[in-house]
Amino acid sequence: MWHYFPGQYMPSYQVNRALTQAHYGGGEFAEILEVASEIDPADRESFNRAWVKMGDKVYEIAEKYAQAGHKISARRTYLRAFNYLRTAEFFMTLRDERKIPYYLKCRDAFIKAIHLFDEKPLQMEIPFEAGQGNLSFLPAYLFKPTGVKNPPVVVMFGGLDSLAEELYFGIAQHLNERGIAMMAVDGPGQGAALRLNHIHTRYDYNVPGTAVLDYIIENLKDEVDIERVGIGAVSMGGYMAARCAAFEPRFKVCMIFGAVWSYYDIWKNRPDNHPLAEIVQHIVGAENMTEAREKLKNFTLEGVAEKISMPTYILHGEDDRQNFVENAYKVNEVLTCEHVMEIVPKEESGSAHCSVDDFTKTFNMYDWIAEKIKA
Repeated sequence: MWHYFPGQYMPSYQVNRALTQAHYGGGEFAEILEVASEIDPADRESFNRAWVKMGDKVYEIAEKYAQAGHKISARRTYLRAFNYLRTAEFFMTLRDERKIPYYLKCRDAFIKAIHLFDEKPLQMEIPFEAGQGNLSFLPAYLFKPTGVKNPPVVVMFGGLDSLAEELYFGIAQHLNERGIAMMAVDGPGQGAALRLNHIHTRYDYNVPGTAVLDYIIENLKDEVDIERVGIGAVSMGGYMAARCAAFEPRFKVCMIFGAVWSYYDIWKNRPDNHPLAEIVQHIVGAENMTEAREKLKNFTLEGVAEKISMPTYILHGEDDRQNFVENAYKVNEVLTCEHVMEIVPKEESGSAHCSVDDFTKTFNMYDWIAEKIKA
């Protein structure tokens, strides 16, 4: 992976992420590089400040386009504003009073953008138990391909650092181009489900997976083919998708975009001051990393992955420094279903975590998923 900041992986990773998403409307190269030029990689606040500055600026430009009735320009500009503000919000700590306001602002930008789409995504609230008998919901969007009646659909969860909205930049577009709808869901521990509804993540992710599938079958038969529903997820979601597939055989295909064998193993030796440590504590509802690690012990595919019965695709980068490639080999080794494992060699672009440095390396995966879900 190219490092904008030599020797500084995490801020460089986020620059790569934004540059790749720019191909799908999530940024503009010149704006991203301007932001990067204002970041001191040793100063986390400079990272937040630079992305907020650009996000606020682009959001105001979008508002002016919208007020003038220039819908196409407004749509494209709101999408950029969303992604810049999302990047800033993600690295703000829970103690930062800006975090929730900027989360709400970035989400607002995305919703304003999709209202201007030609094929407007559907916004949904999937009923889900929040705990102690209280019924809450998981926010979701349904992105449909243009001109396709009752397309197959893939349910898509993000990962530790993903909002449902972000899944539009690349994943939704690639599936839609292949005639497949995508339902992007903020599952437990993600996006609005966590930030607004206070639903923490859970090791038995098949429970929300089944809740989403049941919702599709019961409510969306006029929108999608309820007999052809797949499951997919990215990053930490590699665990989630596999868990859903293992315990919900009604899914027709499984897409593991970044494998996870044991999320505890990934975190057991990381320092407590790791840049993502506070986010891990937040998603599991822990006060410290000792408590968080204890909760992560159940996040394993041991005794689980072999239960997956539907065709499954694993895509992983050999130079993944967040979920090492050994995770993919472990999952692949125990699968008994029809499956493919593709490893992007470390010498190539696209070999970073979830191929954020080159989404063209995902094409084989989408082509294979399309063939299997349409079969």
